[in-house]
Formats: sequence, structure tokens, C-alpha cells
Amino acid sequence: MEGTIINNVVLNDAMTMLKKTSRTFYIPISGLDLGLKEAVSSAYLCMRAIDEIEDHEGLTDQLKVDLLLGVHQAFQSPNIIEETQKLLSPYGEILPAVSMQLDEWAQLCPPSGAPIVFHYIAKMSMQMAEWVQNGWNIHTEEDLDRYTYSVAGMVGEMLSELWLWHDGTQSDLTKAVAFGRGLQAVNILRNRAEDLERGVDFFPDGWGFKEMQQYTRRNLQIADSYIADLKDGPALKFCKIPLALAHATVNLIAVGGNKLTRDAVLKIVKRVTG
Repeated sequence: MEGTIINNVVLNDAMTMLKKTSRTFYIPISGLDLGLKEAVSSAYLCMRAIDEIEDHEGLTDQLKVDLLLGVHQAFQSPNIIEETQKLLSPYGEILPAVSMQLDEWAQLCPPSGAPIVFHYIAKMSMQMAEWVQNGWNIHTEEDLDRYTYSVAGMVGEMLSELWLWHDGTQSDLTKAVAFGRGLQAVNILRNRAEDLERGVDFFPDGWGFKEMQQYTRRNLQIADSYIADLKDGPALKFCKIPLALAHATVNLIAVGGNKLTRDAVLKIVKRVTG
């Protein structure tokens, strides 16, 4: 009983943090079945925690690399919680709360789903460290594919493994990568000005908005096929929402807009969830 109470407190903390950090994913995650909700919340917040390290403007690149590689090692160790706390505790005044609570998010994951989630956290940390080391150098579409896989395509893979773990839902892993990649490409389009301001250019050489929009739409079309193959259930219900929001955002960007209003988001959610 005590363990259930503690887990409920952590889940409540996680949902509060999700609401603060992701308008796109808070709604679909909050509607998931228990068990799957904890696993996906754990994964999303762990990934958000390391993403905040990768993007942090107050950290040197070398410290980012050291912390990301430290997370990689911690999530491969038998003492994830202890190793994570030891790694991050000196940086409590620099890192945001979502990063400092990495150990809490890891503990939220159900034990039987943890090997899937922890594998991908370790993998993403390693690849993020490599991107920091090479200065996010993207010159070709292949470079862009590698980057979008590192930070989002593998999230699609992980989700597919979690659907299978939860209720046996089968899905196409290649299409799952495009699902994650398409969502990330939308972010790249939307955050273009901010990225350039901080000295990072995710557009391949010679690409403008037209080419990046084509790349984004191509991946979102494969993502449409990914969810069309899913059986009725929590996986389909989850994926419909961020994909519909991604399509709407690309359409908005194409006519000179940037960010969906709260009302637009709620209307889209209502439409796709019935």
C-alpha cells in the first residue's frame, strides 16, 4: 500500500511537470492506461531532462558532454538512481528542475518496462553527447536523418516497444522512426530563428523553408501510415494527437504562422479524440 501511495505521488509530480514542459504530449499521456502511463511519462521526462542538458545555454560544451556521458553510464549501471543523483547533485543551481529530478522520473517506470525505457535513455544520452562534440554539424539530408533519429526517431522506436510490452500491439519500427522524426522536423521548422540565434543550423546546406517543409511532410505521411496500421487501443489514441498537431503546425508555418493557439490545440484534440 505504501509503495502505491509513493508511486501515486511521483506520478502526480510527473504529470505536473509534463504540463509545464510539453503542451503536445501532456494530453495524450494523461489519457493512457495505468502502467503504460507511468512508462511513457518516465521516458518522456527522462528524455526531456537530458534534452535540457544538451540545449542549456549556461553550460560549456565539455560539461554537456561529461553530463550526457555520465547519464549514459548511469542508465547502464545496476544503481541508476544513486549514480544519477551523484552525477547531477553539484549542478542543482544551474540545471532546471526537470533535469535535477531525473532519478525520480526513472523510478516512476514500472520494473517490467524499465529495460526498454532505460536502454533508450542511455542510447539517446550517448548520441546527444556526440552531437554536442561535433557542434551539431549538419550539411546533408543524411546528417539531418541521423540527428532527427538521435533525438526523436528512436523515441518512436521506444514507443513501439512499449505498445508491444503493454498489450501486445504490433507496429512497424521503420514507420515509428518517421513518426518521431516528423515531429522533430516540425520543431526544427518552428524554432528556426531561435536555433540560428544560438549558433545552431539544422537545415542541410542549400536548404530553405521549402525543402525542410518537404522533408517534414514526407516523414509525417509515413507517420500517418504508421498510425493507420495500429489496432484500436491506447497506442492509436496516443499517437493521433501529436501527429494531428504536427500536421496543423506545418500548415500554419506554410502560411507564415509559428505556434498553434491554445484554442486551436483544444479543437484539434477534440476532433481526433471524438
